Amino acid sequence: MPSAEKKTIPLMHDAGVIFNIQPYSVHDGPGIRDVVFFKGCTLACRWCSNPESQASGPEISHNVNRCLGYADCGLCIKACPSGSITPTAVNLPTVNRVSCLSCGFCSRACPAKALELIGRKITVDELCDTIHQNDSFYVHSDGGVTLGGGEPLMQPAFAAALFLRLGEEGIHRAVATAGHVPWDNLRSVCAHVDLLLYDIKHADSVMHKKYTGSGNERILENLQRVSAEWPRLPIWIRTPVIPGFNDTTEAISAIAALVTGLPNVRRLELLAYHRFGVGKYAQLGREYNGPAYPEVSAERMLSLRECAAVVEEAYRTVHGG
Repeated sequence: MPSAEKKTIPLMHDAGVIFNIQPYSVHDGPGIRDVVFFKGCTLACRWCSNPESQASGPEISHNVNRCLGYADCGLCIKACPSGSITPTAVNLPTVNRVSCLSCGFCSRACPAKALELIGRKITVDELCDTIHQNDSFYVHSDGGVTLGGGEPLMQPAFAAALFLRLGEEGIHRAVATAGHVPWDNLRSVCAHVDLLLYDIKHADSVMHKKYTGSGNERILENLQRVSAEWPRLPIWIRTPVIPGFNDTTEAISAIAALVTGLPNVRRLELLAYHRFGVGKYAQLGREYNGPAYPEVSAERMLSLRECAAVVEEAYRTVHGG
């Protein structure tokens, strides 16, 4: 299986690689927000719903359900400068992920939009131009901009430069991170953040490593350091609820116990697992390695949210409001 980390491109502090800008989000911080999705991730979660975020550089997605077939079209084969797109016995082209240059020529030639280049380099100026199209929504809803991914703190210089600009313009800034990055990456961006959305997936490091590829020691240490250095920076802990991994009251209560008492942790948000991203894996030439997780029932989420509520209750007890 091709590595998700094959493609990289050099970056300046005023440019980065993103794969989507989602406007009008109401789930990633207060108010109505633009969410900017960064390419690249430091974890390998089995259930990942954004596999297009895992590789740090652009890559080709091929939706065979849209493809016209090379017998009737074949424009992608002719457009590919590296010969990485070849015909198969079933009248569908296939992409050689090893030799593919991720140049996007094939996607531009494809009339059915079956081929798509996921990820693009963008400058701070270009990104701000797009963000400013939704200024009125930020003003009237107390919203702003959230950086997500992937792991946005893999591109700390770009994230910090963008946030410095947005801060000068009075736009609320949030970053969603799994925290599994060098401390200097986190520290350089937190200096320009108004809200930190911080993932904690499991309190047990062995379980964390089994399902994400890495232990949680760095994640928990970074959270402690952020809380100590910026005790007034609001932090919302977020936990994806995954069946068979952390969908028990014991697992959620253990996460709550880890973060309760940190001076700026205001809530623990639980995000129900969904299967929306499973079909993306084949389009990227990768296999979905996660089990066939069922979606979490509303009743189960209600029960788990009662466990998570102790974090917000503890914060209100100490700080009021």
